[in-house]
Amino acid sequence: MRGRAGESRLKIWLLLRANRLVVAGVLTVVVFVAFVAVGTGLSPSLPAKAGASDPIETLFSAMITAIVTGATLVVTIGQLVLTQENGPLGDQHERMAGSMDVRDTIAALTDAPAPTDPAGFLGAILGAASGRARSVRESVHSRTDADAGQEESDGAAALRSGIGDLAGSVVENAEDVRGQIEGARFGSFDVVFAALNFDYGRKIARIERLTDEHGDRLTDRERALLTELRESLSLFAPAREHVKTLYFQWALIDLSRLILYAAVPALLVAGAMVAVVDVGTFPGRTLGVGHLTLAVGGAFAVTQLPFALFVAYVLRILTLAKRTLAIGPLVLRDSGGSGESENSE
Repeated sequence: MRGRAGESRLKIWLLLRANRLVVAGVLTVVVFVAFVAVGTGLSPSLPAKAGASDPIETLFSAMITAIVTGATLVVTIGQLVLTQENGPLGDQHERMAGSMDVRDTIAALTDAPAPTDPAGFLGAILGAASGRARSVRESVHSRTDADAGQEESDGAAALRSGIGDLAGSVVENAEDVRGQIEGARFGSFDVVFAALNFDYGRKIARIERLTDEHGDRLTDRERALLTELRESLSLFAPAREHVKTLYFQWALIDLSRLILYAAVPALLVAGAMVAVVDVGTFPGRTLGVGHLTLAVGGAFAVTQLPFALFVAYVLRILTLAKRTLAIGPLVLRDSGGSGESENSE
């Protein structure tokens, strides 16, 4: 995925892979350090300004309003997420029927009951794609090997090469992603992150081109195998989107809960700073930094923790949404003129 996106490993790690609580913690530390540096470096310093006016009360009064408003907004977001799960009996029955139809399709494709956990669900589809790719490669290569004594035509050589490249790409990519998914626990982002690494759109486009260019050279069995391979790749797209949607709901519920947890201590700290702290509360300096500046900076960092959590989670959700906007072999960005899909970056 990182190679197709053309972005640095650090950026991908920060936006997607890193633990969201760690990202929020780093943002909070950055805010604290920046606040102390500005409060100490600029003239007049924070203790001097606090003696002449009352910036502490002004700052934390505004933070109290922001915390209450933000917590209320988070509750609203949580209600919207839960609303999607509510509905009349008929709608719930249609959802269940659609889900069972997909499971029946996957069971027919894999010759086994569809797994119930998201990791196994996606892994079963990847296994079916890998198996179909191996079968069509063996079929094409066995025919060309039987005719090895005759001069191979350019078209037959191109078919052999194209099927070999396609099958190798599908098998390698599918087995790699299956290894990443295996044992992954849903809710930790591991399942969705691994699924992003399977570039199904490009492979569907290659099957379509091979069928169009070499359709007259394919046997009926090979056409059927390519059709089944295309079907398994096509099934991976909605399956991944379904798992991604479930993760979005899971993450938004977690975000709402964490922000509400963080809002209570943040509100207490902001209230204490308004009611208790003034220029004489934290006298003295350490290493040239006023204790009042450290106290106000720490309190400000704590009060913005709910916002840091919001930024950390929404960055991942928006990045994931952008990289999975299209479903199918559609090109949403310049891929170097290859004409191949980049929808599953």
